[in-house]
Amino acid sequence: MRSNFNFSNLCGTVYRQGNVVFTQDGNSVLSPVGNRVSSFDLVNNNSFTFPCENRKNIARIALSPDGRILVTVDDDGRALLINAKRRTILHHHNFKKPVKDLCFSPDGKFLAVTHGSHVQVWRAPSFLIREFAPMVLFRTYTGHFDSVTSITWSPCSRFFVTCSYDMTARLFTLDTLPGFRPKTLSGHKDRVVNAYFSKDSKSIYTVSRDGAVFVWTAKPSEDESSSEDSEEDSDSDSSSNNDTNVDESRRIADTRWGVSSRHYFNMPATRVVCSTFHQKSSLLVVGFSTGVFGLWELPSFTNLHTLSISQEKVTSVDINPSGEWLAFGAKKLGQLLVWEWQSESYVLKQQGHYSDMNTVSYAPDGQLVATGGDDGKVKLWNLSSGFCTVTFSDHSAAISQVEFAKQGKVLFSASLDGTVRAYDLIRYRNFRTFTSPSPTQFSSMTVDESGEVLAAGSIDTFEIFLWSVQTGKLMDVMSGHEGPVSGLSFGPGGAQLASSSWDRTIRVWDIFRRARTVEPYSINSDALTVVFRPDGKELATSTLDGQIQFWSLEDDKQTGVIEGRKDVSGGRKQDDRITANNNSSGKSFNSLCYTADGNYILAGGNSKYVLLYDVKEGVALKKFQISDNLSLDGTQEFLDSRLQLEDGTNISNGIQGDESDLEDRLDHSLPGAQGGDLSRRKYRPEIRTKSVKVSPTGRTWSAASTDGLIVYSLDESALFDPFDLDIDLTPESVTKTVKKGDYLVGLIMAFRLNDEKIIEMVYTSTPPVEIRLIVKQLPLVYVDKLVSFIGKHMERSVHLEFDLLWVSSLLTFHGRTLRSRQIEFATPLRSVQKGLIDWQKDVTALCEENGFTMEYLLSQPIEVDNVL
Repeated sequence: MRSNFNFSNLCGTVYRQGNVVFTQDGNSVLSPVGNRVSSFDLVNNNSFTFPCENRKNIARIALSPDGRILVTVDDDGRALLINAKRRTILHHHNFKKPVKDLCFSPDGKFLAVTHGSHVQVWRAPSFLIREFAPMVLFRTYTGHFDSVTSITWSPCSRFFVTCSYDMTARLFTLDTLPGFRPKTLSGHKDRVVNAYFSKDSKSIYTVSRDGAVFVWTAKPSEDESSSEDSEEDSDSDSSSNNDTNVDESRRIADTRWGVSSRHYFNMPATRVVCSTFHQKSSLLVVGFSTGVFGLWELPSFTNLHTLSISQEKVTSVDINPSGEWLAFGAKKLGQLLVWEWQSESYVLKQQGHYSDMNTVSYAPDGQLVATGGDDGKVKLWNLSSGFCTVTFSDHSAAISQVEFAKQGKVLFSASLDGTVRAYDLIRYRNFRTFTSPSPTQFSSMTVDESGEVLAAGSIDTFEIFLWSVQTGKLMDVMSGHEGPVSGLSFGPGGAQLASSSWDRTIRVWDIFRRARTVEPYSINSDALTVVFRPDGKELATSTLDGQIQFWSLEDDKQTGVIEGRKDVSGGRKQDDRITANNNSSGKSFNSLCYTADGNYILAGGNSKYVLLYDVKEGVALKKFQISDNLSLDGTQEFLDSRLQLEDGTNISNGIQGDESDLEDRLDHSLPGAQGGDLSRRKYRPEIRTKSVKVSPTGRTWSAASTDGLIVYSLDESALFDPFDLDIDLTPESVTKTVKKGDYLVGLIMAFRLNDEKIIEMVYTSTPPVEIRLIVKQLPLVYVDKLVSFIGKHMERSVHLEFDLLWVSSLLTFHGRTLRSRQIEFATPLRSVQKGLIDWQKDVTALCEENGFTMEYLLSQPIEVDNVL
């Protein structure tokens, strides 16, 4: 088995905090998920997560106008410059202060960043020239008396307006103009949330938190007529765009700004949290603290649309360039919504688990993943698209286990509410509920291969319950454990059931034998989980002392042990008084999973590491660190000595008291609660892995962690095109390349040109003996294009054997990729399948016709001429 798994996607979280941003084409939306960024493609219905990680949770993101550079800034002001196309880190930068907002200029040459009460403007990095320092400070602007909260550029990229906690907005110019002094726009009674330029830059709109919108225009002056004459003369004399821009800059700089009109939203006990403005259509989108958003047309302030989309406040809003789709983020609920306001319909509505994710399970085909969390919800995630397809909310307490049936479209879930539920994945409904005679909490659950017998273990009664899935009746209650049942696992045949308990024993039950006398396997510590090897001849269990023990069922003895305490150790919590190396708490595995061949085992626990072990050798092959997020507790190895008190304890760095709104600063937690209200995230979540599972295909594995559902895969998601370089791509160069015999390069150049006639010329010119080698060396990024072309070519081609050689080579060398991404390749593969079926029918009809002709000829009498 290959161990070079790489991070593939993060599915269980869609939004955490910060701002959501649309891409330039308006088809995708970028959302911060912890210390990573996820991209949701709204047209092709898929998503991916950038593999780049910030040090802490991301506070703000900004995308360059050309869509090439993505800048992410965490809570401490440390930034990453990311190549958005290649998904790689270009540069690390530290702004040395928390950043409230950052924004690229419309021409993409500058990046404005808030820096306390100042504003820093940096030269944006360029791809056209080699730069020693990608980030160069252009100028620092001052004038505000409190922290700056937002920055907005003018359409000409020569001015920007800033908003601050001091209830004012200021207009700055990028380049120095003689006699210009920054304009102060004051008059609001609460802090200004955002300020925007109109399309013609003749008006400025300011939005305050108390629900007031001011329209700022030029004040009328006494010598207005003379100024108009001078402007007409200057306009008639100017003959270049540069002069026009200078005149426009001069006009904005010389304008005496004043309030021309005041508007109010008139929503009692409601504050403005976020807003955005679409210049082309003059639409103002505002999100309120009650979960309501509205659209207003400026400057007339006409209300076009108002809707309540969330139960909590809307923390971020953005509008796509065409002005049709609105993206909203709700921090408390972790919601990401995309709303089309003209048709009044959802384009995207996703939400992760409200609290921690407890368990994960793969469907038999490996395309779906089920997760259960402390919020009592069961969610199904499509790994190909990264979206949640359905949510079941029938449970009233935390989910402890989810499991797919090997046969049929059925999903089972066990909960602490005392029920085990079965869900129909065709009609998406809860069709059966299993309960015990007396109320109990179920901590573990499993189902046999046939999907007919269901077993669940109890926490408080220490019993194991067996139900019939078809009838829903309780078949048997097995007792014998003297502690909570922590793990259950059915053997391959379904006759043997293994259970682990906190009573330091493992039991193997024969569920079809009437005698219930079972000799337990004694271990030295509490058993946390137990799993069968795929062949059913061996058991693996993890214990509280950090060991993984292996037991042979044929010999009834222990065959091996892995000391995993040192492997899983790592990370120091905020309140730990000892170092990470000497800390023994939590150094154990609470989840195990065998690979399909049974030679390797994946283990995860209350740590930032997931281990892959070789069972036979008993050594760790690889250690996966699931997160580098320092906002989580237990990720850093060494604590900051400056935060330590005299008794050795550490100062808690909770969020409380740093929020801007009063209701966020108030603590409504119960007396004695040290972590605050857990639902409000006023505590440091601990990094841990509660469940790990390997895909049935063996190509991916998933972990239910504090960050969400983290997926690792052997298949590369970001494909590199080695021919995306400086090549003279013309039809003549493609023809010359083919004549030289470089058929692979010629085929790729033809795909780059995207001309079907040129592709067909290279395709038909390829010698049959070269087909297998060309397909083998073809980069994965062009496989879908080749499959699509072959499907179209087979409809009009008469070269049967030639096309079959291409199809056979594709399935031989890229069949695994086509299978793992079958949803993405569904359409081109159907066209190839249709062509093969049509050929089969034609060849079959031709053979039958030839067969009838031969039979007819053979049945005719043979005339023999007698030659004398």
